[in-house]
Order: sequence, then C-alpha cells, then structure tokens
Amino acid sequence: MSELGWEKRQFGHRARLALSAAEHLLMDEQAHAARTMWNCLHAWWQMMPRHKRTLANADAAIRQARKEIDFLAVLPAQAAQAVLKTYFQAWKNCWDGRVDAPNFKGRLRSVMSVDIPQGRDLQIKRVHRRWGMANIPKVGRVRFRWTKDLPVGKHADNNNRITGARLVKDALGWHIAFRVALLEAKPAPHPGAQVGIDAGVNLPLALSDGNHHDHGRAPRLPDGSADRDKWLNTQEKSKLLRLERRAAQRKAHCRPGERTSRRLHHTYDQIRGLRAKATRRHQDWQHKTTTALAHKYGVMVVEALTITNMVKSARGTIAEPGSSVAQKAGLNRAISQEAWGRTVTMLAYKAGRYGGTLHKVPAPNTSRRCSACGFITPGSREDQATFVCKNPDCGWSGNADHNAAQNILHLYRTGHALIPAAGRAVVRRDKRVKPATAR
Repeated sequence: MSELGWEKRQFGHRARLALSAAEHLLMDEQAHAARTMWNCLHAWWQMMPRHKRTLANADAAIRQARKEIDFLAVLPAQAAQAVLKTYFQAWKNCWDGRVDAPNFKGRLRSVMSVDIPQGRDLQIKRVHRRWGMANIPKVGRVRFRWTKDLPVGKHADNNNRITGARLVKDALGWHIAFRVALLEAKPAPHPGAQVGIDAGVNLPLALSDGNHHDHGRAPRLPDGSADRDKWLNTQEKSKLLRLERRAAQRKAHCRPGERTSRRLHHTYDQIRGLRAKATRRHQDWQHKTTTALAHKYGVMVVEALTITNMVKSARGTIAEPGSSVAQKAGLNRAISQEAWGRTVTMLAYKAGRYGGTLHKVPAPNTSRRCSACGFITPGSREDQATFVCKNPDCGWSGNADHNAAQNILHLYRTGHALIPAAGRAVVRRDKRVKPATAR
C-alpha cells in the first residue's frame, strides 16, 4: 500500500464510434426521442400546478407517454429516466443561482445526446490494439477507437470500473464519453521546479525559464491579419473558402421567412466538420503540451484572466463609436482560438494528478512591467511581440511574452498568489512588489 494512501479519481474519456448507416440512423432516432422527452417534460412542468411538480408525478407522466407515443419508445427506459433526472437537476441548479432556467430544446440548436446511466449495460471488450466493442441499448454492438486503457474485464472491480457513458454527436460524428472511477495511490509531491506561464497570441505558451511551447501555426498572415483557420492545411483552407462562398450564394437566394433548403444545411454541415477538425487538432496539441508541463514542473503559475472582458467588441455605441474596431475584432478572434481557459483547466487537473500545484496571480501590469528593473513605463510594448523598457537606467528589451512569464513567477514568489476562499478569490498582497533579479 502507498505511504501516502489512496484516493478515488473520477474522469471522463471520449472515444469516436465507428457506426454503419443503420446504426447511425438508430442513434439519431434515440437522440431525437431524448430531446422530445425533454420538451414534453418542459411542457408538463409549465402546465402542472406547483404542488404537483414532483419526481413521482413526472415519472408517471413519461411512462404513460412512452406507452402512447411509439416514437418515444425508441429511447431505452433507463435513458428516459436519465432525461428526467437531468431535467429536475437543471431546475435545482437554477434555484441555486448557478444557471438559467431550463428551456425548450430546438432541433437544430441543441446537441444530440443519449445517456447510458449504468456501466454494466455497456459490456465493453477490447478486440484489437486500436478498437474496442461496446453494447449500446437498442442499437447493438458497436466499435469505438481504443486510445486509452479502461478498467474492463479482469481489470474491473468495485473500485475500478466504468460507471456509465454518454453518447454525443458533433460535426465529426457520434462519440461515446465513458465515466470512469478509479482508486489510485496519492501522488507524491512533485520535485520539479517553479515556472511562470504566460498565454499569448504570437507565442501560445511562454515560460519563465525560456522553454517556450509553440504549436507551429502562424497566428498572423503576411498582411498582418489574424489567421482564423491556422489549424487547417492548404487544401482544407481552400475547401473551407469554397464552402463558405457556396453557403453565401445559396443563402442569398432564400427569401425572408422561407425555410432553409437541405442543400444549404448540407453545406453548413461540411463547414462545421472542417471547423471541428481544426478544434480537435488544437485540443490534441493542448493535451500533449499540458501533460508535458505537468510532468516537468512542480509549481506552475498563471495569470487570473477574465477572458470574457478581454474579447469584448470595440464597436462602441452610436453616440460614442469605437476606434480600431476591425483590428480589435481580429485580436478577439485570435484570443478565442487559443482557448486560454481550456489550457488552464487542463493544467489544473493534470498538475494535481502528478503531485504538482497550479497557482494564479493578478493579471494587471504583468505585460507592462519590466522583469529586469520592475518599473512600469508607458510605451514599453512597441508591438505585440517585443518589450522595450523605457527606464533610462535599464533599457532591457526582449520577447514580451517571456517578460510577462517572468513577472508572473515573481508575483508568486513575493506572495501575490490568489487564495480561493468562500467561493471567491482573495488576493494576499505584500506592501510592495520587489523587482525581479536583473539579468
């Protein structure tokens, strides 16, 4: 037994399904039935008096609906119960102030998904080095990509098992997301060094020790504009441009209030497929990079960024119009494409898994302060990539993201880390920030 003890870890693993045309149709029917079940529950909730909105009455209502409507019978009974529990949990989350009230799920706006609440119904088996088999209720045995070892067969017990799954459809097809529970030994404290990490646009992840991580994709085109399709190759970019022009032409022929044609929907699906492929490649780079960082460093420090405020439009109002609106829009797209929030989330849970820690420091002036002398002078950022200290006694210049990463680490070392308390972040500040050691 480990000297540090054991701990339970729950995580999800998503794998792509390989379905035939018939299986794909069955999955679509189940997803539409689950969406219809949600809408029926929502209508029932609005129609019933408050004192009759109970879980038992709702359960009786959906059981009666499954008997009377053949379309709803396509959905497995346990999946229907999962829809019921999810709907009631959505109302509890709304009453607690975490989310908005549940609403009607439209056919084109909602994500198609089906829940499998019990893991024993899956009957997972590995049949090949790259493929596994799982049983989907009312669909049959289907194949999925085996990219991670799962606790199945002789490796499964009460502490290490798959507790359920969820079938989700996106632009790339159907996927299965397993819910896995494991009992693992607690990791020992990571002996690695401390590092400050600055997330940028020109340099995705700048590290204070100079070991920067770049994804090799040019964030800017030769004319200086942001490349919104940097994760696609040349052929895919040409195809995407052709599809966007085709969609614009077909949309121009639609009259106001007229139903959108199937050809236009098919073009939109092709565009979404290319966009989803680019997102998948970016996530793959993020996972590999954050795993490498969690393996190497024991303490990682990042900025506490409010990204929603950073990507606000500069358009302004009619009375006070904004300036440089197009340039700000391009910067907002570049920030959104880098997905800084997702990177921090990955670093947080991977650091804990390998025995490290992740800390956040206040973001103001980390990009404008000189890491050599500690002074903040106006005009130090000559462009997006270069920092030049305007202090006459210093004059240091270098990469702006590297300078910010050193300031981030220095803030942590001087006791300016954010301490979460009572659901909010409290800043522990010293009286003054000492400048970093000059190089």
